[in-house]
Amino acid sequence: MPKVTTDMNIMEAVENYPIIAQVLMRYGLGCVGCIISSAETLGEGIAAHGLNPDIIVEEVNAILEKQENM
Repeated sequence: MPKVTTDMNIMEAVENYPIIAQVLMRYGLGCVGCIISSAETLGEGIAAHGLNPDIIVEEVNAILEKQENM
């Protein structure tokens, strides 16, 4: 079961899983420092920049799963 979903609030998701900030930055997204991050979901924030939220969230979940298995 995925830990992170596209309907999660950006700030809450980053607080729970800080790796999200690194992944977003790699895609050129400064969502973490954006004032809207407290009101927007990951899906909304990523899509607003013309990227596919499902792909990025899938990447985050893959990283979290690898971290758990270490």
